[in-house]
Amino acid sequence: MRVRTCARVWRDALLAGCVALAAAACHTPPSPRPVEPAPGAPVERAVEPVTVTRGEFTLPAHKLDVWNAVGQIVVNARGVEYLGRAQMLDLYSLRYRGVEFFVLTKAMTAAETGNVIRTRVTATTPAGKPIDADATAEVLGMLQRALPAEVERVRAQQAKQKKKPVKRGKS
Repeated sequence: MRVRTCARVWRDALLAGCVALAAAACHTPPSPRPVEPAPGAPVERAVEPVTVTRGEFTLPAHKLDVWNAVGQIVVNARGVEYLGRAQMLDLYSLRYRGVEFFVLTKAMTAAETGNVIRTRVTATTPAGKPIDADATAEVLGMLQRALPAEVERVRAQQAKQKKKPVKRGKS
């Protein structure tokens, strides 16, 4: 009889412990009261995430021509630090005024352009997100002004290289 009573006590104690743990897990602590700013203090506004890069633009040219022209411009631009490039990703890694970012040249789809060849020139953070910084807007503005002429210069240079006759050794 004692065995049954002892087992029953342990079972009841275990059940009571489980109920207590379940009840404790369901309890949520009260939320802290919001701190009201002092009168006359500036009110902080929530920062909204950037969804579009300020200064991005499109150009009526092939992606590769634009990518090559961007490279020529940025390596000669004052204050722009050239960190690297990746042709397969259509990007240049740059730093300007302490801001590190990527400049991307992406071909636009026929649906976006109505079957006209266009390339979008934009910038992103190193994490690949849109960026809204004065430094990137300045670099994109510089590129927008310089790219049309540079694309033509790069095309002419490439055409001249294709026309050169190939020198062959004596047979």
